[in-house]
Amino acid sequence: MSAQVATNITFHAGSVDASERATLLAQKGITVWFTGLSASGKSTIACALEQHLLHLKKFTYRLDGDNIRFGLNKDLGFDEQSRTENIRRIGEVSKLFADASCVTLTAFISPYIADRAVARELHAKAGLAFIEVFVDAPLAVVEQRDPKGLYKKARAGEIKDFTGISAPYEAPVSPEVHIKTDECDVAEAVRRITAYLSENSFI
Repeated sequence: MSAQVATNITFHAGSVDASERATLLAQKGITVWFTGLSASGKSTIACALEQHLLHLKKFTYRLDGDNIRFGLNKDLGFDEQSRTENIRRIGEVSKLFADASCVTLTAFISPYIADRAVARELHAKAGLAFIEVFVDAPLAVVEQRDPKGLYKKARAGEIKDFTGISAPYEAPVSPEVHIKTDECDVAEAVRRITAYLSENSFI
């Protein structure tokens, strides 16, 4: 997917810098990036964490993979090039939310290591924290769950380029948080992530 490069634009710095905003809102902006196979539990855990953090009075917002494809990324398919562009856009959007001192939760399969690295680098260059959460479940487990019937359709050849079946998933090598959802429930997952964020002074 070729990108059109604009030449007649100028970046305008804000009137409030990140440290001042964080001080005034009493909150640092970060992105918590959930990655894992379909049906691994990403959205479920992200929803529960969003509720938990909001009840702690933290400015929090969740970007969900399916929801984004209804609007911002509705022009993208599921081939490798489209997946890469999907994650690039989300990396940019989550960076903007984090820059606004939001605890930004993103729940996307994001199957490629290189694409997640680009999102991380975007945040690093802006001085923003990027926390990768690997929501891990064996293929046999997610196929058994299969709440949308997607794995069944992929096995039948009705869905092309389906991650874990006909398209690869590249697991994180060193995520900040590793959650095995075949071994712990949602409440425990939220507890572990919250503990990590608290212990590292992100919340």
